[in-house]
Amino acid sequence: MKNVFHPQVVEQLVARINLLTPETTPRWGIMRVDQMMAHCSVAYDMVYDENYPQPNWFMRFILKTFIKKKVTDESPYPRNGRTAPNFVIMERRDFKEEKKKLIEYLEKSRDLGISYFEGRKSPSFGKMTAQEWNGLFYKHLDHHLTQFGV
Repeated sequence: MKNVFHPQVVEQLVARINLLTPETTPRWGIMRVDQMMAHCSVAYDMVYDENYPQPNWFMRFILKTFIKKKVTDESPYPRNGRTAPNFVIMERRDFKEEKKKLIEYLEKSRDLGISYFEGRKSPSFGKMTAQEWNGLFYKHLDHHLTQFGV
């Protein structure tokens, strides 16, 4: 899996994002392109927004025990898979704003680097390694950029 903390990988991801237009349609699924970018930003919102709602202790146990590995390992996400409620974006969003926000999150995470993420706690999954954070960030974004043909 590519490393989102590496500048060249971020450049590649940004180049893919820059190929998106407000008219880009998905190969599968029902999200619009603006909703997809907002959806992808939620993973970063959870890192950078201290006020983000956390699941209760039982749900954190379930997520950490049964979901974390699937989200962070190298196996691809299935098409049309279920998503966590916090990641569901129902309303339309401003394409330019969502694109800018997503790119800024990628660049911020790259700049903070591996040392910032090593051992950092996820609201859903508990303490994670930088490798697990990379898996979460890269795999999710790559899945959705592929969904939109870029």
